[in-house]
Amino acid sequence: MTAADLPSPDDAPAAEVLVLQHTREDTPAYLGEWLDRQGVRWDLRCAEAGEPYPASVARYRALAVLGGEWSANDERASLRQAEALIREADALGIPVIGHCLGGQLMARALGGRVQTLPQPEIGWLPVQVGRSEAARRWLGDGPTATVYQWHSDSFVQLPPQAELIAASPACPHQAFAIGPHLAMQFHIEITPAKIDAWLGHPGTVYPQAMARHPDSVQDPDTMRAATRQHQAGSEALADHIYSAWRARWPGHRAPSQGLPP
Repeated sequence: MTAADLPSPDDAPAAEVLVLQHTREDTPAYLGEWLDRQGVRWDLRCAEAGEPYPASVARYRALAVLGGEWSANDERASLRQAEALIREADALGIPVIGHCLGGQLMARALGGRVQTLPQPEIGWLPVQVGRSEAARRWLGDGPTATVYQWHSDSFVQLPPQAELIAASPACPHQAFAIGPHLAMQFHIEITPAKIDAWLGHPGTVYPQAMARHPDSVQDPDTMRAATRQHQAGSEALADHIYSAWRARWPGHRAPSQGLPP
């Protein structure tokens, strides 16, 4: 084989999914593992690493927006660009899935509102799952799920036509569905390695929140014990959520026994 026989960069398969990463520490984690297992080609752009977001999502079949320690209301050019891409994806019928800050940006982009809550949620905490068809398709048939949280803000007003599909006592809006899109306040992409990395550099807000809100903010030992208890269930729920998202991608054919589009 000669160099002439090798494929050129222009011959390489185009990526199907764009993943927007805001900060270095909030990585794709389990989302990346899931995409790789499915054989899905994906592009990752990290704003904090100086990687500009693309001008358009038109070439992709799906958009995923990750979390980060920033507020969705911060005046950062990359956050406004993420919102513009979310709006374009919505106009083109490209399914968007948002994790924590990503879900908040979806709310803002589509006409909702984000603000700081009376108390934060940090750790493994239960959410109540709605009984609607949309809730079951996205989150399964269980009435509750224990998911990983690390946030102080949330979408306090949903976009028009959005349906609330999950809630918790400290955060009444945990997830909403709108069209082919899903916005989550929780971190369904979480892994033990990601939790360890965050606990290794928790910042100054976490110790204060732990002292003030012990009912919704777990200490590190409790959190690590809960990770051993709940990680497998979180990954099973992530498999369900990401499969439901993929079933909505343009041109996707679900298996005969899989989720409906």
